[in-house]
Amino acid sequence: MTVAEGLYRRERNRVGKVSLSTKIYQGVGALPESLKTFAFSTFLLFYYNQILGLDAFKASAVIAVALTLDALCDPLIGSFSDSLKVRLGRRHLLMYASILPIGLGLFLVFSPPAGLSETLLLAWLFATVVLTHVSMSLFVVPWTALYAEFSEDYAERTAIVTWRYAIGWLGSIVFIVSTWSVIFASTPAYSPGQLNPHAYGVFAPVISLTVMAAILATTLLTQREIPYLLQPVAATPRFSLLRVWRDVSSTFSNRDFLVLFASALITAGVTGTTDTLGTYVSTFFWGLAPEQLRWFQVSILGAIAAFATLGQVERIFDKKPVLMGAFLLLLIDGIGVTALRLLHLAPPNGSMALLVLLVGNEVVRTYLGTLVGIMFVSMLADTIDVQELATGRRQEGVFAAALAFSGKATAGVGALVGGFMLSQLVRWPAHATPQNADPAMVVRLGLVAGVLTPLLLIFPLMLGSRYRITREGHAATRAELDRRRAEAHAAAPDAAHLALEMVVNPVSGPPLG
Repeated sequence: MTVAEGLYRRERNRVGKVSLSTKIYQGVGALPESLKTFAFSTFLLFYYNQILGLDAFKASAVIAVALTLDALCDPLIGSFSDSLKVRLGRRHLLMYASILPIGLGLFLVFSPPAGLSETLLLAWLFATVVLTHVSMSLFVVPWTALYAEFSEDYAERTAIVTWRYAIGWLGSIVFIVSTWSVIFASTPAYSPGQLNPHAYGVFAPVISLTVMAAILATTLLTQREIPYLLQPVAATPRFSLLRVWRDVSSTFSNRDFLVLFASALITAGVTGTTDTLGTYVSTFFWGLAPEQLRWFQVSILGAIAAFATLGQVERIFDKKPVLMGAFLLLLIDGIGVTALRLLHLAPPNGSMALLVLLVGNEVVRTYLGTLVGIMFVSMLADTIDVQELATGRRQEGVFAAALAFSGKATAGVGALVGGFMLSQLVRWPAHATPQNADPAMVVRLGLVAGVLTPLLLIFPLMLGSRYRITREGHAATRAELDRRRAEAHAAAPDAAHLALEMVVNPVSGPPLG
């Protein structure tokens, strides 16, 4: 008898696989975070530094503090969502509640009032970034928790995550190509187009309305799945910070989750740094205008290749070696391309040969990155099953929140480090243009962003080697959980009493293999 079966129950038991339409509808939920990430990583610091004239380090420090504050909210949202008992289930009410504040935050962050002093502009940046991030967490944490609840099958979870990536990729590509081609198209007055201050006034309502529509769609269309999800049977304990701490701290007894958590922590820090510098690198190091940047969406071919080959790859290899191998190749590839330019072996900026090289490389990186992302999320779901076996509790929301916390907190540090590097190491001025940028400064930018920072990814690669769950180990875990649930159904009259006993004395599970 498990606590999950005693305290949680499905209104209906699913017959067969999760439907294709449900996988697609859930996949639509990948768009809001993906589009917000594109907007913030591509334009946010660039806009406030290069267009509005804020110091890069001050702006990045504000963004970092806002991210860290948002990260502290994630465990609260995850714990609250896991124990929520309402008609709409544990997830959908929070997803609906996020729609309006997310739209407002995205609109306001790219629409500051004219004439603000530096202090007021920094305050506006802080307030709107906090509003956007916290509201997005209110959606993303419960939405992320859904995929592990849809299916308990080792392979089907990978399929669900694959559809999330596919829908996220397709929708994002349409949006990004439209953004570069229409909103930020170069003009005689502003070339490249990302230097056009008027374009951001158009971008603000477009990104806001698009994200709101995607959240509404995925929430409304997956609402039909609520009867198939685990819901609390009885009244849940009163929400408290102490219970949140206990929920979150209990996840760190799960060794394999801890490995994924620590790896995500370092990766997010490195990615936060490179994302902060990304638009500067594409604009000044590679000399790319929007007309060239939109061609990078051809990288969807890499994602399509990953979706097409993933089934065969997973039949041959376990999840861990796929993730490790793809991650290692990504590390080597990322440094290698930048090194070609620093060694004067790459084609000159502005040439078609360089564009072909960079776009082709992005296709390869997308293939590898898609494999890494799908395997990572699927492996996370497997650690949740191990957690249930050890403690009897289903904690999808807390696990999703813990990873979100690690990502945001260290991404905030990464943004701060990126801003510091840009301001103090690279010594980048405000209002720079490709025509007046110092060549030595551009070389420093490439060295810092393209070589030194990515080298730090060797540490999550080393941590990943300590992950233990295998296909056979997960099958044993699922068999034991199914056996306990069968016993729980047979002993239904005493379920509540036995469930409470399991809270105090959880049963240990078999070895993971």
